[in-house]
Amino acid sequence: MSADTAQTATPEESPSSSPTAMRQIIPPDMLERGRCPFDPPPGLRERRGQGAVQPLPLRNGAQAWLVTGFEEARTVLSDPRFSADKMRHRDATSMQPHEVDATTTPEPPATREDGFFVFMDPPEHTRLRRLLTGQFTVRRMKALESRVTEIAVEHIEAMKAAGDEADLVPAFALPLPSLVICELLGVDYADRAEFQEHTSVALDSSADPERRALSGAELYGFMQRLVAHKRDNPADDLLSGLVHDADPPLTDAQLVDVALVLLGAGHETTANQLSLSTFALLENPDQLAALRADPSLIDNAVEELLRHLSIIQLGVNRVTTEPVTLGGVDIPAGATVVIATPEVNRDAQHWPDPDRLDVRRPRTPHLAFGHGVHQCLGQQLARVEMQIGLRELITRLPGLRLAVPAEKIPVRNEMLIFGVHSLPVTWS
Repeated sequence: MSADTAQTATPEESPSSSPTAMRQIIPPDMLERGRCPFDPPPGLRERRGQGAVQPLPLRNGAQAWLVTGFEEARTVLSDPRFSADKMRHRDATSMQPHEVDATTTPEPPATREDGFFVFMDPPEHTRLRRLLTGQFTVRRMKALESRVTEIAVEHIEAMKAAGDEADLVPAFALPLPSLVICELLGVDYADRAEFQEHTSVALDSSADPERRALSGAELYGFMQRLVAHKRDNPADDLLSGLVHDADPPLTDAQLVDVALVLLGAGHETTANQLSLSTFALLENPDQLAALRADPSLIDNAVEELLRHLSIIQLGVNRVTTEPVTLGGVDIPAGATVVIATPEVNRDAQHWPDPDRLDVRRPRTPHLAFGHGVHQCLGQQLARVEMQIGLRELITRLPGLRLAVPAEKIPVRNEMLIFGVHSLPVTWS
């Protein structure tokens, strides 16, 4: 999924805003979904018809600009006048009230020596992006496809062996992308249980802050040891490639940052998309029946679920480096622009009947994976995980259905990446 929204836990905060800080600043009705967990939050829906670019007053006293139009969002994500560099440009959604009207600001770094490439602009972003693109080879992605299938089947069979009911989040949706990341980074089999334990807590924004910070520090240490191991024992994995093929070489700190970004982007987003997509299909039995009747629809279904659910709420921001006119609205330099992905992906000028889930809808571009130079590197792998995960669930668990009423499913309204905390299911 889109790395723009990756929230990684490290001993020091990354340039991104923490979910807790963002929630204190973004109006609640812009983040918390209403009665239907598959629709955009009420605050976004109420703004429909008020323009593709709108002023967005923040709770810290600052003003940002909200983008709800598809074409306008594509412009923000591809125009270099909208910066992703949160170290050099002040993002209003990460300011405390006393910082909003501050007359002095910290001096930005002359050069970036970290590896948080999703929060960089060219040319710094270009170098790291090019290195990573060279590692996402067709051969490697094909090899991972077979492993995704093995992992999915293994976990479904384990669920069946344990009975006829399970919580799909810990039993399937979380371990699938976690183990795929292990394959991608080259985590040894003996270390995967430790890796998953640290990851599950460090990336859980609802966990106790002290416990999450401790797991984040442990995860950072794990990544440091993994990088050191790959220096001495290179293998056929992405991290080994970054350690040994980069010219000039990346520092250990940069390599750890890059690995953490990939982990955050490829773990929590995919896990939530997979569990929420299953929930949506179970609550739309006509769409589930269509998939069962024609499995060839799975690719279409995944694209439609990505568009329809849009689990990235308001976490993709840019800052203008000069005055810009967007959608007929004049935006000053230094302004924070917030992309409302759930509304952008339901732009009625781009999709007919956009609020309807339709697995037969012809494939058209959406922004679930972003756009432009920051478009998600691992989007094809994420698609594979979704396609295989949903296909195996549907075919191997006949009669799959919710084990509790839909209104009892606990949703992640407190998170910037939407989903469900648990999804009890049963089958026959």
